Amino acid sequence: MNSLQKVFSSIFIVAFLLLTYNLSAQDTPTPFEQIKRMGRGVNIIGYDPLWRDFDNARFKEKHFKIIKDGGFQTVRINLHAFHHMNEETLKLDETWLSTLDWAIEKSLEQNLMVILDLHNFNEFGVDPETHKPKLMEFWRQIAPRYKDKPSNVIFEILNEPNRKLDAELWDQYYKEALEIIRETNPIRTVIIGPPFWNNINNLNELNLPEDDHNIIATIHYYLPMEFTHQGAPWVEGMKDKSGISWGTDEEKQRVIEDFAMVQKWSEENNRPILLGEFGAYDKGETKYRTAYTSHVARTAESFGWAWTYWQFDSDFIVYDINNDEWNLPIWRALIPKNEN
Repeated sequence: MNSLQKVFSSIFIVAFLLLTYNLSAQDTPTPFEQIKRMGRGVNIIGYDPLWRDFDNARFKEKHFKIIKDGGFQTVRINLHAFHHMNEETLKLDETWLSTLDWAIEKSLEQNLMVILDLHNFNEFGVDPETHKPKLMEFWRQIAPRYKDKPSNVIFEILNEPNRKLDAELWDQYYKEALEIIRETNPIRTVIIGPPFWNNINNLNELNLPEDDHNIIATIHYYLPMEFTHQGAPWVEGMKDKSGISWGTDEEKQRVIEDFAMVQKWSEENNRPILLGEFGAYDKGETKYRTAYTSHVARTAESFGWAWTYWQFDSDFIVYDINNDEWNLPIWRALIPKNEN
């Protein structure tokens, strides 16, 4: 091959790669289109024994189909990955990764959208600097592993940055992690939320990069906490609370106004919204929990958001794994009877 042939060959290769990338970019849904595809979803398997012992899993392969047939389009997989990293090398355990491979594949087989949500938020709240290397190393391993997965697979950098991981620090951390992801996934949809537990009142502290529009902003909504977390032993001052109702016109209007504020931010910043978590803890009275869950879900939908309910199993449950049946009041609050 002479010099001229080499030049034309190089030009052809570059042109082919650019065309391939452009076609791929055209085939990749925008974040707003992704929101429409995500629709109604549910958080899964964050606290399931399967991560340590697959044979003792509560969540089985059949549950992916149950979720799909139950009217959901998305699963948000909660990953407590730091517990499965080698303390010295930070390498993720291969058995744990194989379980994640299984969860992704079985979700995709049911045509479910998949959110990979790094859920080690408590560790970060206490000591962000110590855990920063784990965050970066997690995405250095996960991003290339799943770079060839379809656009149905979405990355969420970190659940609920909080406490010592404040706005300034979170701004640094998520941008560094996003840069790592973009090395192998230049156009994959990524989810990022504001500091202080993805709180709606902290959205203005979320400064997303202007040159990256493959991003969905996420919020979590559990207001009023006195109602949604009554009886919750992990929340200070809530363990002994009970008998708190919900559903007055004023309480319903508060949800609408809160979400309207978020929608205003969304429109001003041209970013779609995922309501990544919401619900009311099981200790509350069912009729009030049902009313709350339905109202929050329908209000989110009225603004064109996607949502992922907290959660399938463990607590706040929408599915009773022990009895192998839907928790009917909560399920129907999420998925009305005539819609699945």
